[in-house]
Amino acid sequence: MMYSEWASLSSTIQNGSEENYSVLGKLPSAVGKEVAISVVKNLVSNLGLTSQPPEPSSLSTDKEVQWCMEVICYGLSLPLSEHDTIRDCVNVYCEWLSAMESVPKICVPKPICDDPNLYTRKIIQHLHNLFVPRKGEGADIINRQAVLCHRVLRTLQNMAHKSSRITRETWEALLLFLLAINDALLGPPTLKEDIGDQLCERVLSALFEVWLLACSKCFPPPPLWKTLRESCMRWRHRIALVEQWNRVCLALTARLLEFLYGPTFPELKISEEDAHLCPLNMSRDCIAQSWFRMVHTIGNPVELCQPQVVSQTPPFLQYAISSTNVVEPCHHPCLTILPTIYLKAIKGVASQVDAFLGIPKAALIGLTSSRSSTVHIPTTPNSGPPSTSSISSLGSGSEPKPALAPGRSRCNSILHTYGEWLFEAAHIGYTSSYHVKTGAQPEGSVQRPSSLLLDKSGLSLPPKNPEQSDLPVNLTIDRFESGKAEAYGALCRIFCSKKTGEEILPVYLARFYLALKVGLHIPKDKMCGEVLSSILLNSADLFRCDLDGVNVLIPSLISALEVVLPEREIKMRSALVSRTELRRASIQLLLSLLSLPLHYQNLPIKELCPSADKGIATHVTFALLKPRLMNVLINALQVETDSLNCQMLLGGLMLSVQDSATVEESEKVNQPDSAAGPESSSNLLSSDSAHALFVRATYLVCHRLISSWKQDLNVSLAALELLSGLARTKIKETDALECKRAVKWLCDYISYQCSRPPPSHSKDLHSSIVAAFHCLSTWLVHHPDLLKEKENVMTVMEVVELGISGSKSQGKPGEPLKIKEDKELKPVSMRVRDAADSLLTIVMEQVGNVQNPCSPATMSSMLDEVSLIKYCKGEDVKKEKAIEWFRYFIVDNHILLALLEEPLGNDPDPVPTITAIVRNSFGRYLWHFELRDLPRSKAGLKAEEKDPGRPLPGREKPRRPKKNIKFYPDAAERIPKCKMDSSIPSMDSCYSSDEDMASHKFLGKLVDEAHVREQATSKKEKSQPRHPNYECKPPPRKTEIQTSRLFLSSLGLINLDGVEGISEHPQLTVIDSKMSGFAADLELLDFMSPRTWDTVHLFYVRSKQTTAEQICNNVLIKDGVDPRFLLFLNTLGWPVDVYKHPGWTGHVATSWKLLERPKDLPTEDKNHGGSLFNGDHQVIYWADVGSELAFVVPTLKSRHLTETSAIHANPDLAIPGRPLSAQGMSTDKPSRTLSLDLEKGPPSTISGTSLTGGKDSPSAVRRRRAAMQDTKVVVLWVENFEDTFKPPIADLLSVTSTGLESGPLLRDRQDVFVIYLHPLESDLVRVKLQGPAGSKSLSFAIPLVDGMVASRKVIGNLVRQTALNICRRRRLENDAQHAPHVRRRLKIQDFTQRYKCEMTVPELCLHLFNKINPNLV
Repeated sequence: MMYSEWASLSSTIQNGSEENYSVLGKLPSAVGKEVAISVVKNLVSNLGLTSQPPEPSSLSTDKEVQWCMEVICYGLSLPLSEHDTIRDCVNVYCEWLSAMESVPKICVPKPICDDPNLYTRKIIQHLHNLFVPRKGEGADIINRQAVLCHRVLRTLQNMAHKSSRITRETWEALLLFLLAINDALLGPPTLKEDIGDQLCERVLSALFEVWLLACSKCFPPPPLWKTLRESCMRWRHRIALVEQWNRVCLALTARLLEFLYGPTFPELKISEEDAHLCPLNMSRDCIAQSWFRMVHTIGNPVELCQPQVVSQTPPFLQYAISSTNVVEPCHHPCLTILPTIYLKAIKGVASQVDAFLGIPKAALIGLTSSRSSTVHIPTTPNSGPPSTSSISSLGSGSEPKPALAPGRSRCNSILHTYGEWLFEAAHIGYTSSYHVKTGAQPEGSVQRPSSLLLDKSGLSLPPKNPEQSDLPVNLTIDRFESGKAEAYGALCRIFCSKKTGEEILPVYLARFYLALKVGLHIPKDKMCGEVLSSILLNSADLFRCDLDGVNVLIPSLISALEVVLPEREIKMRSALVSRTELRRASIQLLLSLLSLPLHYQNLPIKELCPSADKGIATHVTFALLKPRLMNVLINALQVETDSLNCQMLLGGLMLSVQDSATVEESEKVNQPDSAAGPESSSNLLSSDSAHALFVRATYLVCHRLISSWKQDLNVSLAALELLSGLARTKIKETDALECKRAVKWLCDYISYQCSRPPPSHSKDLHSSIVAAFHCLSTWLVHHPDLLKEKENVMTVMEVVELGISGSKSQGKPGEPLKIKEDKELKPVSMRVRDAADSLLTIVMEQVGNVQNPCSPATMSSMLDEVSLIKYCKGEDVKKEKAIEWFRYFIVDNHILLALLEEPLGNDPDPVPTITAIVRNSFGRYLWHFELRDLPRSKAGLKAEEKDPGRPLPGREKPRRPKKNIKFYPDAAERIPKCKMDSSIPSMDSCYSSDEDMASHKFLGKLVDEAHVREQATSKKEKSQPRHPNYECKPPPRKTEIQTSRLFLSSLGLINLDGVEGISEHPQLTVIDSKMSGFAADLELLDFMSPRTWDTVHLFYVRSKQTTAEQICNNVLIKDGVDPRFLLFLNTLGWPVDVYKHPGWTGHVATSWKLLERPKDLPTEDKNHGGSLFNGDHQVIYWADVGSELAFVVPTLKSRHLTETSAIHANPDLAIPGRPLSAQGMSTDKPSRTLSLDLEKGPPSTISGTSLTGGKDSPSAVRRRRAAMQDTKVVVLWVENFEDTFKPPIADLLSVTSTGLESGPLLRDRQDVFVIYLHPLESDLVRVKLQGPAGSKSLSFAIPLVDGMVASRKVIGNLVRQTALNICRRRRLENDAQHAPHVRRRLKIQDFTQRYKCEMTVPELCLHLFNKINPNLV
């Protein structure tokens, strides 16, 4: 103890000094009273307190002044009934104290002005009599005494603040005076409305305020500090003492933090009044010394929960002896407030701990004053005052948890200061199994951790403290549970604040684990007490910060989670603990445990408190805990109602399924089925295998999506993202029935959302429907066998019809069938219709089909006009020349058809051919057609001779009997005629005029003449022999055939035999490809991918790196990164060469085309740390039928970064490989039309330039550019988790160019999503998510959840899915952003408006019959 060798002055302040007594006290009271009244009345008349001005004092010598002071001293001790005399005495002394000012008042006697410090000390000692409690006085008299006391205290405080003449002796006298009056007022047990109760807070505040002033001007000596400490320990039954102690300690702590950690450290927010407690001129050493001494002023705060110790003071003993109702001092009624005092003291310690951790506190109401809070003393015998600070540490509602300060104190330093108190407070009510082996220690001694030893019994569960039976019912140890819970919360926050690489002394870890073992004990009634709640609320990071040996707590913690999460209504002892926040903190803990069973598998968990009976000891392995964790997860998801909690649980469920499937897949590869033993984890946990989890997850999520989540957009999106992830998960035994049920539920969900009444339709509702269509397409693509069943096909086609048209043809039972032609086109919204159209196309083109050779890099053909002409003619031509060989048409206003009539030159037997390039909303396709007489299988059969000649006639002609052919039977002539026989009139009767008869006769004459000529010719041929030239030969093959006309006619698009020249419904539009700008627009259309494209930039951050240059240089060499980072990159996708890759590459300059490798490109460095994937050579790529994702590891020397900077500096600069009109790509974002029928025409504007040549408003252009701007997703692999608090995101954005930016890269861009990955020592990965400031919760996607701990085997897949879902949610937020296939359709409609060629029937015929023969020169 720092004061052990110094003498205490406690006896002086308790027994008083001789200076406090007057000589008049030896006279009869009547005489002394009369003298005092007479003298004081005369003295006060010169003060000028009345209407008369002050006069100089007539006291001119020390003897005169001292005599008068003896009288005033006696007057201050008079009974309170002489209030006027006492008041006058106070007024005289208060005025005389102005002698300490630089200009004393005129009424102050000259001797006092000459030696002010001497007389001030005497005055202070005399004023002690005013504060002495008088017995038997009424409340009114006591109030008057309190007023005078306030006047004296105010005067002394002003003197201490303003006077510069105070000497050390005067300071010590002043401090002793304040200690004495506090002891006189606060030492006795509290009585209601006595002078001590009224002045308690006031005298304490004056004591601590003046004490801090003395520290800054004249630091008190150790005896005074020791006296202060001993005195405060006698006043601990006063709640104001703890409040003032908290006030002073927090004020000193705030000043201490300023110079210990600098201005960047989070400020401790205290009231402005408390901030002025510490004088500004206090030196750093003075603040540090004062802080440490003040912290230990009240001794060990844990003793406040021991009434026997608090009441061991002379006043309490005297009261117990003199009272007939109080048997023991601890039975005094005033001690019933001890639970509240104890809670405030522990909360004060916890607040100081939070200050050193850098956890900002919004308010400290109730800790420093009783006036701002209502103290509630519970009446139940098993509960103390509730503690709510453990909840405030996590925030309320959806507010994020306050982050720890990067420069916070080390755990050992905090535990050296507060650990002994907190550990002891956590063990109240139990006999601790550890003790200090250093003999008897002075009260309040501080023991260093190196001397804290465990007893020989080891770590065993502490038994209940038996010394509680003699305490009152309202002071049992259960009433102090709130303070105990506060201590647990502080301990958990300390240990969870461990920095990366920081070491904590093993003795502290052992005591902490033992304390948690006790605190996590579950009672028989399954009631969640305050201690358990506090542990769960403050231990979210317990398994994320590499605490040594923390896994011994897992079984106990799972038992605690089983009490909280599976219950719909948690049984709580405290009504002030938020159930939602408690469940959220428990879910955070659960997310950090899910990966452990499969990571450690059969590794045993050591028992913290071994059983005494060695025979019944059981070994718990991690694998055995998986069923319990899965049951907690599933049951929690069944009963959870909070939106954010549901999303977190869905992310954990996806992690569990993915982890199980990955482990089973690796076991299948490493251990074939024939070699798999019965001890494999998959066999051991068959009920929780990937297949079982898949079935349970699918059923539960689909059921809740339909029943209770369909009204909540955020949960619906998370559930749909989970279902999409389940569809992509490769599971050995997929349940076909469960897949079918999932598709049926998704269709039912879409139908329900579409059928909601019009007032319920909103942007959020339509977003959920669009997401459901995307999820449904994912299921069908990854499970194509579902469409082999007619029932599934009907179900899917019904929702597609519903999405496109707004209603189903087959309505409810009993309703008539609606024909498609009779239905009115009223889709729910344009976005819903587009999503349904996309699903229909995927079903028709992608589901179950063999992918093309470039898939999944591209869904389109890589051949275009240039490549076909090169193949056909063998010449390299430019785009503008190549399109001259093609005829262009637009079909149904959304299909651009390019027809090439030239043969490709690969058929030795030329036949009429046509090659069609079909461009529609979903890509570019190439078809080659040939008109053949025989199929290809018979095309090789040819005759041996070119002209076999006519076969010779037979020698004998067959004899044909002559037979008269009768057309009617003989009996027909004998049948009598009837009227029916004359129903056909004769020819003569049909003539209506003579002209008709003449025409008929002329026609008959022509027929007769032709018959005569034929007979003459026949006779001539029979009379002459046959000439060889007359032999019949096949006609020559026609080589010039208008294949375009034949092709379009076969499709029914033209009908030249009709009157109109084309079909009745004009579906075909001729395009003039010779107009300027056509080639550029065609290339721009090919440049528009039919799938979404997104980019994720990855960085490796070494410890304490703060600049983009340092971070980007890490990946240049292999030794600069962790090998686990390279393995992580390989799990994100597959590497592709950006110059041979037909898909998205992370930058528009190299995407969606094949390019020649630049000659000045540096060679690939094989000893790289990830820089190979910076976009110059390769990127990591992943894609499916609807999305493309590129993963780029940026470096400062990237070619794209240099080119982008050059383009922004000079927009007209030509970059090799950069597509035509790529500058317009970033703004080619058509605004959505309000019409439901987009096929009738495109909107008026497609890009920044209108179709009519005018310009859009700047606001419209800005909106489209903002909609087109890509979502920034950044992944940071951090070695030190402290680097996640203030990462250099602004600097890193400068190297994340994708070419889609509408201007220079903004360093202060806010809409950035950051995924932090921190590898733990256990080889697991800790996840932290950071979204844009003020972003809606819609943008936060699963399966990754902030705080999740995942295996390295699945982290790549989870990061990819999360990034993809984040980008999809951002697109859903912006309803002005079209889907990619809609942008292509609008661009094709733009072709109709810009390049439409109006033709008449003759012009159309001429266009189709004319042969194309462009000049290639």
